[in-house]
Amino acid sequence: MRDVIQKMLEAEAEAKRIVSEAEADADGIRADARREAQGLLEAARSEARAEADRLIRDAQDEADRQREAALARAEEAVRRSVHLADADRRRAVDTVVRLVAGVEPPA
Repeated sequence: MRDVIQKMLEAEAEAKRIVSEAEADADGIRADARREAQGLLEAARSEARAEADRLIRDAQDEADRQREAALARAEEAVRRSVHLADADRRRAVDTVVRLVAGVEPPA
């Protein structure tokens, strides 16, 4: 009987050791998963920032192209509709360009 009780106590101690090792392994796995998730999150954030920066640059480039095209159209319209001496026409075009670009004309 004593042998049976001793074996039961040994089996219980072994089971506790196995459970303790399994809990430690699970803690390690959870910590690894958290680190990996954090790394993935940081990579996704970095990628999103880079994409947002690219979209902003593209939008700015498109706005610049549209502004330049509008200025060219305005200049051409002024050329066609106004018949002035070359110097007067150039001053008028420069004034329109400054107004469209938001630059103060010289005093």
